[in-house]
Amino acid sequence: MPSRPSYHALVIGSGVGGAAAAHALVEAGLRVLMIERGPRVHRDARNWAGDAVMELSPYYSTEDPWEVRGDDQGRIGSFRCVGGPAVFYGGVALRLREHDFLHDAEIVGNSGACWPYGYDELEPYYAWAETLLEVGGDDAGDPSAPPRSGPYPRPALPPRGPARKVWAAARSLELTPSLLPLAIRHADAPGPGEPCALCGTCDGYACAIEAKREPSSAILPGLEGRGLTLRPETEAVRLLRRGSRVVGVECVDSRTGQRWIAHADHYVLAAGALASPRLILASGLHSSSPARDWVGRCLMRHCNGIVFGLFPHPLEGSRDFHKQVGVFDLYGGLDGAPKLGCIQSIHPPPPGMVRARIPGWLGGIAEPLADRSTGLLVIAEDQPRRENRVEADARRSDRFGVPAGRVTHRYTWRDAHARLALARVARAVLRQAGARMTQGVRILTFSHAVGTLRMGVDPRSSPLDASSRFRGVENLWVTDGSFMPRSGSVNPSLTIAANALKAGAHLAGTTVPERFASRSRTPAALAEATGVAR
Repeated sequence: MPSRPSYHALVIGSGVGGAAAAHALVEAGLRVLMIERGPRVHRDARNWAGDAVMELSPYYSTEDPWEVRGDDQGRIGSFRCVGGPAVFYGGVALRLREHDFLHDAEIVGNSGACWPYGYDELEPYYAWAETLLEVGGDDAGDPSAPPRSGPYPRPALPPRGPARKVWAAARSLELTPSLLPLAIRHADAPGPGEPCALCGTCDGYACAIEAKREPSSAILPGLEGRGLTLRPETEAVRLLRRGSRVVGVECVDSRTGQRWIAHADHYVLAAGALASPRLILASGLHSSSPARDWVGRCLMRHCNGIVFGLFPHPLEGSRDFHKQVGVFDLYGGLDGAPKLGCIQSIHPPPPGMVRARIPGWLGGIAEPLADRSTGLLVIAEDQPRRENRVEADARRSDRFGVPAGRVTHRYTWRDAHARLALARVARAVLRQAGARMTQGVRILTFSHAVGTLRMGVDPRSSPLDASSRFRGVENLWVTDGSFMPRSGSVNPSLTIAANALKAGAHLAGTTVPERFASRSRTPAALAEATGVAR
């Protein structure tokens, strides 16, 4: 009888957190098995079709929907593909700001949320993550930019089309726009690989040519064959425990229904801020934690919205790539300024989404207006609240036997106030740019979901320790967005990647590579080295 393959680590989930952790493990010479419930993503002309946008794609499943209660009611699906939902992200790769790691009573309230480390400890891992994702950027002019130990790996792409209008309008209102750092390989940045075609099918689409750098294009291909074995279309049903250790994962091949047990020395859970706590609860692992009553709690999703501006004439390059401009003047959190958030330029709704959301003749009228519009995304930090949670409903289960998921989430008055304050500024920028009408819409998705298995200092209220290890289980780490005690006011993907690299290195008994470690300094020294006073 052939011997069972031996793995040092088993990673559940191939998104940003799973892929980055696997990278650190493979770099340390470990053998890693990764299981992913979705298939590999195809890369061809179909990705440019209007109906390839995320929620209309074959990789968004509503087969086993999550029940949603609170501010929003109904059911939501989930992304299932190699690379996770990051395959469809817009490529924005921002760091949290230094003061996001400090105590802020306005945000934290009575939640007990507390980062167990500071910005300076994560900084070299941010640099490592930016290199992995080939981030291009230039934060000159960003008043909230944290100190850096070195430049971005690639230069920034100059503003294009409507982004130029947004930039000029913000400047005329005495704001200080800056270029968003993007994990997108473009022609102005030399290097191997096909450069960005500057098309409009980026944010919300799987890149047809892999110019957008995300787990399935930038990280995983370099690991397979070097120590990583990737098994797509494999569902993790339950983590099996013996004493204080996980001893296996019950898996199901979603194509054949065959069940099997996967074994490793260590286990990394990176299924996402909704699915990871559900799997912990379904496996009964929460009973081993001193923070058992906090598992699944303090779900955050950002208090996001988009303000669209309608212009009297078609905008030059309206359907070309132009998600490039950020405004951080209202980020707040320093010198007593209220914490609000950031504003980012964004594309108008893609044609496929317009047709799907506005059926019939009205959609036919609305679709051409996309050429006359552009948008501004506002991102406000939402408060971590114990009442906002993920649960596993044992009364219902999916076809594999995993308990159904239930989400409860409500924003606070403070969250909504911050979003509305940002939206007022966004409207002013669009009107200054020439928009005749503006329309605001709330974002109802959980695309920025974080916080349900947070790390912290107090073992009684934080399921994870500072290394992302699950308290009460010796060989289980969690590296997706559920680790975050606070959401900050920027896109979470780069922070998830940086922490996952940190956790993976800790698990492997290594640290950040020397080329990044040698650059690591205290925040004051970082500021001095970069000539930026903070």
